[in-house]
Amino acid sequence: MEPDRNDILSKLAPETRAWLEQSGFTVGDEALWHAALTHGSMDEDQDYERLEFLGDRVLGLAIAAWLFERELSPEGTLSQQLNALVSREMCARVGRGIGLGEHVRISKQARSDGGADSDNILGDVMESLLGAHFLEQGFAPSADLVRNLWRPAIESGAGRDKHPKSALQEWAAGNQRKPPVYEVTDRSGPDHAAKFTVRVTVHKVGEAEATASSKQEAETAAARAFMEKFA
Repeated sequence: MEPDRNDILSKLAPETRAWLEQSGFTVGDEALWHAALTHGSMDEDQDYERLEFLGDRVLGLAIAAWLFERELSPEGTLSQQLNALVSREMCARVGRGIGLGEHVRISKQARSDGGADSDNILGDVMESLLGAHFLEQGFAPSADLVRNLWRPAIESGAGRDKHPKSALQEWAAGNQRKPPVYEVTDRSGPDHAAKFTVRVTVHKVGEAEATASSKQEAETAAARAFMEKFA
């Protein structure tokens, strides 16, 4: 017999409910939180995708308001910090910090392919949990939760340095070079644990490659590698 959706976490995964509450989430409707942790590979009626859409907006507004309060920086610098703090890579880093990977509901095949430690999946699930928290608790408590979970990142100065792609663009312009060109040279792995290799080239200077779990992150890493090599 299937467990009642109202207490599905308590019956199927009591340790997951305890972990959520220890991490700062307030759990009410267990079916909602069950969905927030469920990857599409489980082939169930509900997964985290819709909650991730909502949580992405909750996170963005919470971080934007926080930066506005604590920083006197101009808009461009605030945007640079915001983009770094809400990136999938940062969401995944926060998720790893609280042990999220152990509690993601993902198929055996997807887990064996590395999905439970994928930046894509961990980042999305982290946002879906914020979406669930927002639906049950509202914005103010969710913003407080974001501040608690993201405090180490913001206090470490994440996003204060110029983004590698912007830095490379400016370096190329300042050295009278053509703009950098990014090219995906390889894509491997299943969708839930994909790996992208990107090459960035500056004409008559050189090239650099990097691999990451998304095209955007691979471009960023390639730009960083180029700057370290040529700038």
